Amino acid sequence: MEFTKLSAPSLKELFIHELEKMILSGKLPIGEKLPPERDLAQSMQVSRAVVNAGIAELGRKGFLTIKPRVGTFVADYRRNGTLETLISILNYNGGVLRDGEVRSILELRIALDTLAVEHCIPKITEEDILRLKDYVKQLGEAKSPEAASEIAFHFQHELAYLSGNTLMPLIFSSFKIPVLFLWERFVCLYGLEALHKNTEILCDYITERKTEKAVEWLKHSINDTISGNRPIYY
Repeated sequence: MEFTKLSAPSLKELFIHELEKMILSGKLPIGEKLPPERDLAQSMQVSRAVVNAGIAELGRKGFLTIKPRVGTFVADYRRNGTLETLISILNYNGGVLRDGEVRSILELRIALDTLAVEHCIPKITEEDILRLKDYVKQLGEAKSPEAASEIAFHFQHELAYLSGNTLMPLIFSSFKIPVLFLWERFVCLYGLEALHKNTEILCDYITERKTEKAVEWLKHSINDTISGNRPIYY
């Protein structure tokens, strides 16, 4: 039997985690100026190199604003953040997204998935359809929410790729972690068969090259989780 190799987080990772926690909890409020790097290093008992690298990373993720010769300030991460910021929020909340974040992701999925379906159906090949059907088959055989969510992601990512839009699969991949979380939540609430059925119906419309029906079903199934009969809010 093989066991997964364990690795301890680096001091930089610990520093980032601690400051993210302080910012997200409100202990470090938006607009607060951080102490000088030297003072931070002394207080947290790490090197200045660790502090400097951690601050740069937190700046990139939208948590801090670095003003040369002025100082480093806690940024409005909801205004200036990235997808990495969302993942940090997700981790801080113990894997739970707030209602507004859930709604925002689902609304964005409607826009992206609709565009993918509209672009892929006119040029989809029989080989492409067989690949999509194989994902549907795998989804029907999935034994856990995690496995089903991963397969559903591959199905949707394939649609994004088949759209011919070179950026769409990259954008979809960047949302993988929160999207997987939402699918897992859906399966836990409504069962593996519900996710399989939603995907199977969409695949059938694509196979029949019924663009309007596919888009209508896609919007219906996602809207059902926003404000319909199958909400995934807490």
